Amino acid sequence: MPNRINYQLEMEKIIRALDKTQPKPKLLLHACCAPCSSATLERLIEHFSVTVLYYNPNIYPPQEYHRREQELERFVAQAGYLCSVVELPYDPQEFYTAVKGLEQEPEKGERCTVCYRLRLEQAARYAAENGFDWYCSTLSISPMKDPVRLNAIGAELGRQYGVPYLPSEFRKKDGYKRSLQLSDQYGLYRQDYCGCVFSKQARGV
Repeated sequence: MPNRINYQLEMEKIIRALDKTQPKPKLLLHACCAPCSSATLERLIEHFSVTVLYYNPNIYPPQEYHRREQELERFVAQAGYLCSVVELPYDPQEFYTAVKGLEQEPEKGERCTVCYRLRLEQAARYAAENGFDWYCSTLSISPMKDPVRLNAIGAELGRQYGVPYLPSEFRKKDGYKRSLQLSDQYGLYRQDYCGCVFSKQARGV
């Protein structure tokens, strides 16, 4: 069985190869919440001109969706990052339509794969329409997410839309641990379930 790609090393190779005499390349970072964005932004902001994209129709209920978005805005402002946060329209039906028939799937199962694709495709489309050089997602910082699936889907959609997906596994090099530290430092709200109604029910919260 071949060794799994080390996405962190692949990202570092790309960063080293960037032409430092030129303006920073534009990167669209799909973000699910403030805690996952914290250590991810810290790692990327030195090398890229980052725009954060908040597109998460999976999040339930609406109050939770808005709370996570507001916390993300607060963190970016409080941390002093020179990047904007773009929020796309919230339509939970997009998620329910995409995962129809997969409601009984366990967490980390096929429903999650479909959810990855839904959000990454919107990010790839937005990146293509708005002239970004790269795109990626904060999702790989979570121990609950599958970085192999995320990177495979991201790369496929990058080819489809003409904007390369930055290979990444942000939980590497203590990325997840760093996100916990920054969450404490900034007093960030940390949710106790992934986001969708099914994960909420599975966790009993």
